Amino acid sequence: MNFSRRSLVVSAIAVAAFFQAALPAQAQNFPDKPVRLVVGYAPGTAPDILARLLGQRLSEQLKQQVIVDNKPGAGGQIAAQTVAKASPDGYNILLGEVGSISIAPAAFSKLTYDPAKELTGISEVARVDFLLAVQANAPYQNLADYIKAIKAKNAKVNYATFGAGTSGHFGAEMFGEAAGFKVEPIHYRATGDAVTAIIAGDVSGAFVSTALGNAQIKGGKMRALVTTAPQRSPLLPQVPTMAEAGFPKIDISAWFAFMAPQGTPPAILELLAKESIAAVQAPETKAKLVEAGFSVFGTSRADTDRMLRAEATRWANVVKASGFRGD
Repeated sequence: MNFSRRSLVVSAIAVAAFFQAALPAQAQNFPDKPVRLVVGYAPGTAPDILARLLGQRLSEQLKQQVIVDNKPGAGGQIAAQTVAKASPDGYNILLGEVGSISIAPAAFSKLTYDPAKELTGISEVARVDFLLAVQANAPYQNLADYIKAIKAKNAKVNYATFGAGTSGHFGAEMFGEAAGFKVEPIHYRATGDAVTAIIAGDVSGAFVSTALGNAQIKGGKMRALVTTAPQRSPLLPQVPTMAEAGFPKIDISAWFAFMAPQGTPPAILELLAKESIAAVQAPETKAKLVEAGFSVFGTSRADTDRMLRAEATRWANVVKASGFRGD
């Protein structure tokens, strides 16, 4: 019996050694240089805050610097293309988000990358809900008054977006259809320009992430009428939900997931997934993310892939129903 048990242990060690030896050298030594984390939005935005908090934690865990590389523009598409075409060695990671990964393929026929074929999921790290934000001194205090005022004008309503084909863009379209008015989206290249337009009253409003709008609203620069979250945000408990305001079917949220180029060695992907989950679930990091307005996840690669497939189908249906074409 002792011999048998000893043989099993020896065999297990031999098998593990075999598989370790079979791994590419780059996987065995990964990471032996800094890792680039590409973000499709400017510094100070919600995706950037998320990337920097997790990048700092990952740097400690991987014992290699994780460098956040901001490539803003085109609703995150520039960043997605950058990583889709990058070397599949684990040193190029994308903070993928719903707009450039799930919405863009259905909305843009001339997209220069194919998320389903050129990118693979590592882990869904967080989600964020949206607020319908208006100018701080707007004359209406709730959603019902807002809709009444809009309908009285009997004209298309300008909404700021952070790019054509983003979740905020389609959030405005979905809300307009449900409430019975026409939306005229105004697409801003820079997040700061869109926020300035809301504060100045140049647009009727915008769907902004809780992570972005929280500070502006608490600072008295914008007013939030409703949140798209299923329940009120602990950051802004005075803001009612869409369901409470009579629109339970408006479900708008943005997911964020680490992604890598297709062809990245499975061993590296598994390591990155393991470390990503540990990073987002670390108590100190998790607390900072929740405080910043994020819902914290940390899913396996398999669960992330299932989410990506489901979201692609969901948003393809939304885009088709809207009739929107970006090119």
